[in-house]
Amino acid sequence: MSFRHETLPNGLEVIAEVSDSALSASVGFFVNTGSRDENDQTWGVSHFLEHMVFKGTDTLSADDINRRFDDLGAAANAFTSEEDTVYYASVLPEHQREAVELIGAILRPAIREEDFETEKLVILEEIQMYDDQPPFGADDICRAAFFAGHPAARSVLGTLDSVRSIGIDQMRDYHHRRYAANNVVLAATGAIDFASLVETAKRVCGEWEPCPAAPRTCPLPPRAGGGGREVLREQIVREAAALEYVIRLSAGPDGDDPDRYAAKWLAMMLGDESGSRFYWEFIDSGAADYASCHHQEFLDAGMFGVQLSSDAESIEEIIERSEEILADVTANGLTAGEMEQARSKLASRIVLSGERARRRLFGVGLEWAHSRRYRSVADDLGVVETLTTADLSRLLDRWPLSGSHATVLAGPLESTSAGGEPSV
Repeated sequence: MSFRHETLPNGLEVIAEVSDSALSASVGFFVNTGSRDENDQTWGVSHFLEHMVFKGTDTLSADDINRRFDDLGAAANAFTSEEDTVYYASVLPEHQREAVELIGAILRPAIREEDFETEKLVILEEIQMYDDQPPFGADDICRAAFFAGHPAARSVLGTLDSVRSIGIDQMRDYHHRRYAANNVVLAATGAIDFASLVETAKRVCGEWEPCPAAPRTCPLPPRAGGGGREVLREQIVREAAALEYVIRLSAGPDGDDPDRYAAKWLAMMLGDESGSRFYWEFIDSGAADYASCHHQEFLDAGMFGVQLSSDAESIEEIIERSEEILADVTANGLTAGEMEQARSKLASRIVLSGERARRRLFGVGLEWAHSRRYRSVADDLGVVETLTTADLSRLLDRWPLSGSHATVLAGPLESTSAGGEPSV
């Protein structure tokens, strides 16, 4: 594999991880914008705008766009997160140029009034569906409590009130500022013709205007930075729910911290779907319906997330036992056997994802968009292979799992036994 990079005169960056053995090509435009870049007046506009991009341009209708992707045999989609909006397609190598042309074209949408009002109703329905399905918005509420005062607190969908209040001129202005040439990375992986990729980018995106970049980092609130021993607890009551759901967040390394690799390692040992502490304690025993732990990183923040679900009668006992496990790991670490097993699993997943052009697209594109770094599969494997007990100890000293955290319960349980007042 080889890595290629070129910057267009307007600031748009073109990168590629080229593989001579690949049989497919994946291309994607990574826009450095998400819910963290919104304010109270535009909360939800990034996700809303993603929908509008597929509604058509001045020369392409929504139906034209869908038909052209179908004609290419493309597996195409898009997603919006707290920090990124990504548009991508996987195609046969001979369709690389057409895929880049089509995605590049739709990134300059018409944003018509009629489409705007119709799609706003779709977004509002999506928010209501999200709140009506497990875990009933508990993850958004928990993040809002944990990151209060920081942009990571904003949910991607926005709220019913915030989306209703977004005006079409606000969206057009947001698109002009956030979809500027110097705020976009065109990434490609697999069987890529890099010279053709750059030529297509110049032709399709060369006239896009740059815009002054806004800062994207800010200080963390104490609990999200791992300070103190603050514990927040809230509750959502859904009487008809079959299970009680728990979301718990505590501080972890951000996306620029070397300890983020140890954090993935730790999360796998604690809450992977098989062979982890949580698996043996809760899933194999049948005590819980679901139990996991993961690490998520942002530009200037990180978190360990614990998710649990069981019948309401058992949930308090499960929460108590999970806290005991987290306290024990914080104080005593993990065994050599657990560490080696998790190391092997993590290495296997890195290698397996590296064999798929689309999976590599997200890894390569997001890493470059966030930090202007390229990391090969071999680079990531090298880090995993050299992780030590000292790395794990340092991680737990810096971000104790039993430290400050926020917990939200959602389900039929009617009252909490600790923490703050329940919310309905």
